[in-house]
Amino acid sequence: MKHLYLIRHAKSSWSDPRLADFDRPLNKRGKRDAPFMGQRLAATSTNFDLIVSSGAKRARKTARLLAREINYPKEAIVYQNDIYTSNLSTLLSVIKKTGNQINALALVGHNHVITECAEWLSGEHLVNIPTSGIAAIRFEIDAWEKVDREAGTLVFFDYPKLHAAPGGGG
Repeated sequence: MKHLYLIRHAKSSWSDPRLADFDRPLNKRGKRDAPFMGQRLAATSTNFDLIVSSGAKRARKTARLLAREINYPKEAIVYQNDIYTSNLSTLLSVIKKTGNQINALALVGHNHVITECAEWLSGEHLVNIPTSGIAAIRFEIDAWEKVDREAGTLVFFDYPKLHAAPGGGG
C-alpha cells in the first residue's frame, strides 16, 4: 500500500514586487498555517518516508515547517525545481519514479497542478486545494509506477480554514 500527500505551499507574500515569483517568501499567515497543518499531521501520527518539494522559496519553507512538526529531518527533504513549473505529466513522473521502499510520499508544490493531480488520482472533485491544504490519497499497490487515473482513494482533505483559530482563518 502507498500513501501520497499532495500539499500546497502555505500563503506567500506579495509585499515586494521586485522579487521574482520563485523567490517569494511566506507571509505571516503562511508562517502560522504551515506549522498548524504539521501539528494536525503529528496528532494523527502521520509520518512521511520522503518529502519532495518545489524549489521555490515558499514551498521550501512550507516543507521545512511541516517537517519540523512531524520530526522529519529537514536535511532529508528533496528539492526539485521542475515541480515549480510542473504540469500533471511532470508531477506524475515524479511520483512514478519514486523508489518502492517509500510507502508515504509527500509532495509540496503549487496550484493548479496540485489540485489537478489530486483529482486525477482520486476521482474526487476538490475544486481547489487552498494554501497549506493537504490531500491524502491511498493506493492499493506495491509500486509507485502503478499509480494511475482514479486508482487512489481520498483518505482526507484538510486545510487551515476548516479549523478555528489559531491555525484556521485569516
